[in-house]
Amino acid sequence: MKPLRIVIVGGGISGLATAFAVQEASVAKGLVCHCTVLESASYWGGKIVTHRAGDLVTEAGPDSFLSQKQAGLDLCAKLGLTEQLINTNETGKKACVLWGGRLYDLPDGLISFAPRQWKPLLRSGLLSWRGLARLGLEVVIPRGVSGRDESLASFCRRRFGCQAFERVLEPLMAGIYAGDAEQMSLLATFPRFYELEQRHGSVIRGMVAAKRTASQTRGTGSGHTMFVSLKNGLGDLVAALTARLREQGVNLRLRCKVEALRVRSHQPGRWMYDLILDDGSALSAEGLVLATPAYVSAELVRPLSPIAGGLLDMIPYASTATIALAYPAEQVAGAIEGFGFVVPRREGRDLIAATWTSLKWPHRAPSDQVLVRCYVGGVGREKVLDADDHELVAKVRGELATICGIQAEPRYAEVNRWWKAMPQYTIGHLDRLAQLGAALSRYPGLVLVGAAYRGVGIPDCIRDGTVAAEKVLAELAGDRRRTEVR
Repeated sequence: MKPLRIVIVGGGISGLATAFAVQEASVAKGLVCHCTVLESASYWGGKIVTHRAGDLVTEAGPDSFLSQKQAGLDLCAKLGLTEQLINTNETGKKACVLWGGRLYDLPDGLISFAPRQWKPLLRSGLLSWRGLARLGLEVVIPRGVSGRDESLASFCRRRFGCQAFERVLEPLMAGIYAGDAEQMSLLATFPRFYELEQRHGSVIRGMVAAKRTASQTRGTGSGHTMFVSLKNGLGDLVAALTARLREQGVNLRLRCKVEALRVRSHQPGRWMYDLILDDGSALSAEGLVLATPAYVSAELVRPLSPIAGGLLDMIPYASTATIALAYPAEQVAGAIEGFGFVVPRREGRDLIAATWTSLKWPHRAPSDQVLVRCYVGGVGREKVLDADDHELVAKVRGELATICGIQAEPRYAEVNRWWKAMPQYTIGHLDRLAQLGAALSRYPGLVLVGAAYRGVGIPDCIRDGTVAAEKVLAELAGDRRRTEVR
């Protein structure tokens, strides 16, 4: 049997996971594949970058992934990394929100809207009695129109009231995407809220029902906290994945940029995709997976389908930066506790969140140091990124001094900038994805994957890569069988 040739453009977690799934699925289907992964950068992993400075372990991009989404745990198991998975520390799980210049405690679990206790929120003073009463009225608010997309802000205000949205929900939920809740699509970002409203008539009633169901099946969980990481950093996931792919014979090529994409028909109903590389050479394949940012994929597919190119251009991106600071532990004692804090947009600050990394995760810093990770940028707040690294560190230190009283000089500082790195799922995102699929439907074997489409988290990208692998193999194998029958 002649091998299928598949090229994956993009060596972030989406592209690497797709290559892994291609190898796994092709063996299961009895197919022979020659798979190549091209990456324009000098390293693999995209935004998953772990740095080590002495005994410090810092994450330039994501520092963890959701354990509730099985794809991440499954891939770790297949790569032999299960024993390296770590939970968040058991002590000091408190998270805070800044409002009016003061930090308020949030209930554990509120970020998943499944708080274990409501009393901390009720007693905190973060919401006025009117805000609390309006939040409680969520159970009697009529459900919205079925099938209609709306902004996350509109949904939360409608169901929970303005105070709960501005002071609690907006910084927690919009912060995940570094986005503006006024523009974010509810259906694309938090579809579970929509589903709970439609099924139960109330998000709170739906969460209570889900909690009741979970308590009846207690003991079947994974034993992981909501977020998990790897003992020595998420970079180990990328290292293990690339090592496995090399063992499987996948051709991994760094510093290899695709300049253009051409398509030709080499058999009735079948396409060959020709990639023009930046060194002037060309690479041809029957299957092509674009695991590149939407704005990069737009330029590649535009000659094939101007409509698809235009739809991809409609996916905006936000720029962000992470700043890691290490302080002597004795000089910040009493200034920090818990896991960190988030900052609502209404506060008008440069800092959008801070994580006390060494308090949240084991193995991140020696006992005599405290490692802090700060986040800046995002939609509408990107001007701060015009500052140079020295100025950015100074701004963040000023924010920490004002908010937490940290006056100490950090022993270590690290700035990581991510230009146009966070795709935004604006209202109508899912409809545009459907139109994009239709626009490219005449090109079997061509698939788009990545954070720009169906989820920005690591498990989302892994799952998307698995689905893409199944799709491209099914299309190519189906076409080959039909050709052989003829």
